[in-house]
Amino acid sequence: MEILYLLIPLSLVFVAVIAAFFLWAVKTGQFEDMEGPAHRILMDDDLPKETNEEEREKLRK
Repeated sequence: MEILYLLIPLSLVFVAVIAAFFLWAVKTGQFEDMEGPAHRILMDDDLPKETNEEEREKLRK
């Protein structure tokens, strides 16, 4: 029974820390764009082959 005097305040502190961390994450915009990084992986950043050849010709001139 005496352990409850330790565990209840300890659990309340633990919940307060978790709530503070969650509020910080929401305030700093961590949950703003949930799908962007997943779609960014699938996007190809390279230029098409024809464009690369055109740029090479411009650089040679």
